[in-house]
Amino acid sequence: MKIVTSLSFQGQCREAFEFYAKILGGKITAAFPYGEAPPDMPISDPKYRDWLMHCWLEVGDQALMGADMDAAWAPNIDKPKNGFDVTLHTNDKAEAQRWFDALSDGGRQVMPFSETFWSPGFGSLVDKFGVPWMVNTIPATEG
Repeated sequence: MKIVTSLSFQGQCREAFEFYAKILGGKITAAFPYGEAPPDMPISDPKYRDWLMHCWLEVGDQALMGADMDAAWAPNIDKPKNGFDVTLHTNDKAEAQRWFDALSDGGRQVMPFSETFWSPGFGSLVDKFGVPWMVNTIPATEG
């Protein structure tokens, strides 16, 4: 089984996923705009032509999914994202710091990256697209 987080945007899905792919070393394997949908799709307004109805980013054996949504189709899309975080875990503190710094660019740090009682390096942020993230370094096991 694979559990995949799906992120919603308002016209920034492609830009966001290209940003995430660059930072995380992933590859966008699908990016279908509404303009390429079958003619009988109910979303036919030309202003959505370049918006993505489906985007898939592969990062190792993990993935993120995304789409652009209008407020008429997704109530609350225009409100701050709340109640979840996309969370990254690594054994490498330097890698975690790089991810945190890059994802924070243009966004807002909620908890600056630093050592905690559970981790040699942890931080949380909201990126420039409004997506909340946590970046965690997994502590080395003793013994």
